[in-house]
Amino acid sequence: MQYEVENKHILLIKNLIWVYFILLLFEGALRKWFLPSLSTPLLVVRDPIAIGIIFFSIYYRLIYWNFYLVLILLISLVSMVASLLFGHGNLYVAIYGLRPLLLHFPLIFIVGTLLRQTDVEKIGKFILWLVLPMTLLVILQFYSPQSAWVNRGIGADASGAGFGGALGYFRPPGTFSFTNGNTLFYGLAACFAFYFWLVKSTLPKWILITASIGIIIAVPLSISRSYFFQVLLTLGFSAFCTLSNYKALGKGIFVLLAIGLIFLVLSQFSFFQTGIDVFITRFESANEEEGGMSGVIGDRFLGGLFSAIFNAGEQPILGYGLGMGSNVGSTFLTGKKEFLIAEGEWARIIGEMGFVLGLLLIAIRVSLGVSLFLASFKGLKSSYFLPWILMSFGFLQIAIAGWAQPTSLGFSIFTGGLILASFQKDEKKETKFD
Repeated sequence: MQYEVENKHILLIKNLIWVYFILLLFEGALRKWFLPSLSTPLLVVRDPIAIGIIFFSIYYRLIYWNFYLVLILLISLVSMVASLLFGHGNLYVAIYGLRPLLLHFPLIFIVGTLLRQTDVEKIGKFILWLVLPMTLLVILQFYSPQSAWVNRGIGADASGAGFGGALGYFRPPGTFSFTNGNTLFYGLAACFAFYFWLVKSTLPKWILITASIGIIIAVPLSISRSYFFQVLLTLGFSAFCTLSNYKALGKGIFVLLAIGLIFLVLSQFSFFQTGIDVFITRFESANEEEGGMSGVIGDRFLGGLFSAIFNAGEQPILGYGLGMGSNVGSTFLTGKKEFLIAEGEWARIIGEMGFVLGLLLIAIRVSLGVSLFLASFKGLKSSYFLPWILMSFGFLQIAIAGWAQPTSLGFSIFTGGLILASFQKDEKKETKFD
């Protein structure tokens, strides 16, 4: 009887986790198209779900404190007090800035504890089922004017939700509030597509094929360099899987050939070729502005991370206050959206929380990412492909993704939980490659 009751409790929380994930995918659609008058409160629509997940997990004793959670709780409370006493002093801004740490960060461990590999695979299959309709929407947004209904911005803004692209085309946001959600969705979808190509599953082959086509179409039509490099990274991680297990080598070669064939076929269609032209133009112009690829990686990426740390001593010892680096915080404090602290995540963290607490939070995130990376690497010896492939997307999400932006925060937290859960493999389930 006790086992059945416990299962009901776990099922309740699992259902809430699914609600959290579905809202992550479609909260932008609600804010843009279906409930535009409620666009502001819908910005935090996942927060009550997160509270429910945490409450029931603690109430039914299904989750326990660990080193990461204790540290996060301590630095959150200290930073909250510092924000009010020595920082900006705005209670609402401080509460908004506290959310990612207290309401969302614990979900990594709750999702990772209560879900198993089979649950992660179900989520992956759900994502791949969505790729086809999402891609059709992206194509429609790409070729439609910003005034079209499909391109409406937050609150039904007629100026459009697209972001700077090239040759008169804009980056499509899909069902999300901003274009970064679209690239994050496809980045996660690419992980599951490569995984299901390498292992035997019950996912219908036509879904896997159409999803793979959609993932490739999204590369040029997203006009996103980040997504392009993400696909290459996931491809590299997947290729490493095949080298670690000879049984998967044949499938790996097949996948590479299939990708090449799909690309060649798609290149014969004008809609795809136009996307390639736009993407190449954007790629070249952006690289020129940033000093080439070495500038992108060295200055914008690595340089931004290191400068955030080396310049940390210039910030107030306890920071300017939680939430000040977010768009919501800047709107509350100044009446307009702007980067009051910094655009980069590490610089924002240190600016909000100060030298000591900021570096501690960064260390927690990097440490968690590294520990998951090492564990997933060790799992390759037992043919645990799923954690490793998910890490190709999840590591950067956990370590450096912007948590001030709700969609980025959601994908970061949820992916971290999926990686943890993917280690919990059913004893009777074996990875098959034929």
